[in-house]
Amino acid sequence: MLKFPAYVINITGGILYMEDAYVLQLKNRKFSDLYLCFCGYAKCRPLHSFGPAVRPNYILHYVMEGKGKFSTGNESYSLRAGQGFLIEPEVQTYYEADPDEPWTYLWVGFSGEKAGEYLRDLGLGGERLIYQCACGDELKRIVFAMLENNTYTVANEYLLEGSLYQFFSVLARNLEIEADKRTEDDNRYIRKAVEYIQNHYSYPLQINEIAAYVGINRSYLYTLFKEQYGLSPKEYLTNFRITRASQLLEITEMSIESVAMSCGYQNTLGFSKIFKDRLGVTPSVYKKKKEEQLRKARKGTAEQTRKEKI
Repeated sequence: MLKFPAYVINITGGILYMEDAYVLQLKNRKFSDLYLCFCGYAKCRPLHSFGPAVRPNYILHYVMEGKGKFSTGNESYSLRAGQGFLIEPEVQTYYEADPDEPWTYLWVGFSGEKAGEYLRDLGLGGERLIYQCACGDELKRIVFAMLENNTYTVANEYLLEGSLYQFFSVLARNLEIEADKRTEDDNRYIRKAVEYIQNHYSYPLQINEIAAYVGINRSYLYTLFKEQYGLSPKEYLTNFRITRASQLLEITEMSIESVAMSCGYQNTLGFSKIFKDRLGVTPSVYKKKKEEQLRKARKGTAEQTRKEKI
């Protein structure tokens, strides 16, 4: 078990004194999408505070023990063990340890071209700054591993980068946000589900598979689709497949059987029935109508060209 003295180690050299904290600071930048700037662990004294201040990086704090408060803008939050808060770049914040049960917390500071996007994947950012996570010990182990690798080597650069992604992975599995601030999360689930359908509609796709990919249960996925589209996930998938099938029938010479297979239907008769239910005609009739429309359009274009030449 590491013992943390009351000082800060800077990886580029030098010691910065600080109250009851142990911090690793990084200045070298090998990566661009997401990279660690600093991390640390602190057991705070009563009423120990930071700010009001503006930071240039994102910082995720996680409370291991005790209590404290976090303020930004006109909002103030009382936090306890198992909760955490996000500080965004160039946003003024203030946080303070409780006078009776001062908190112990860890933190990771990071930046990168996709840092904001990765946080949105977790459901954090904007008005969603407070979260809960039941895996504090796992987060602590990751940060301690970062702190132990405090010398500059190529191996440590990669190790610290991997540890930062591991930190995000733990949050992605276990992070919870207040129920009344879940709108963006719901939109993200919908986007991911639709993206999965678009990429896998040609396979015998199951709704449970989509829900598992998104990370929610089937019932909740159903609720989100009904709210967003007025359709169940199964109905949305069917509509997408039939729309794609109609496009293939119009622009390719593929057989009905090949179109069915390309759109996730193993049985041609079943595909034809669903197609007729949606569009009012069978695939073969639809294809013939489109071919006839195309012939007439070409004939009309040729006739117009002929008249213009006279």
